[in-house]
Amino acid sequence: MNRITPVEPPYSPALAERMARLLPASMKAPVLFRAVARNEGLFNFLADSRLIGPTGLLDRRWLNAALREAVILRVCVACGNDYEWQLHVGTISARMGLSPAQIADTRSAAPAAALWSEPLRTAMALADALVATRRVDDALYLRLRASFDEAQLIELTQLIGLYNGVAMMVALVQPALDAYAAPLPA
Repeated sequence: MNRITPVEPPYSPALAERMARLLPASMKAPVLFRAVARNEGLFNFLADSRLIGPTGLLDRRWLNAALREAVILRVCVACGNDYEWQLHVGTISARMGLSPAQIADTRSAAPAAALWSEPLRTAMALADALVATRRVDDALYLRLRASFDEAQLIELTQLIGLYNGVAMMVALVQPALDAYAAPLPA
């Protein structure tokens, strides 16, 4: 049961315009979008600032799509955010370049070396470390610097933080799962 009742269509003209920008016409807005839209000014700001976009938060199309999506799924798992994990898996994870095996592996204790490149495994290790301890030890930093420049590391860290914030919103709202596609087994 949703703690915060999601808005339902028909939306106000301003909200309808933002939803149309973010979602395909055939797709019902995610429950979390509609719950956040209870604060319509904030939701509109998030859409207008492009903090939220058709492929999630902070997608400036600067990071590789598969890298970005793997990190998002890993943050969802680390935060225990099954709602957002299922939302991404049901809507965009495959389009961002992740295979079914990779998607399922984001739930593993340690990502399988056979499924991921070293940079992707290292980026997921960054997500794990930041969510669990908010620390990056020197060994992990050296691994990260072998694959990413400083600008990429800053963007990855911000992405991880934003999806940690999404987990907090999900904890407050407790949205019902959206039924976009059959979810993968946990």
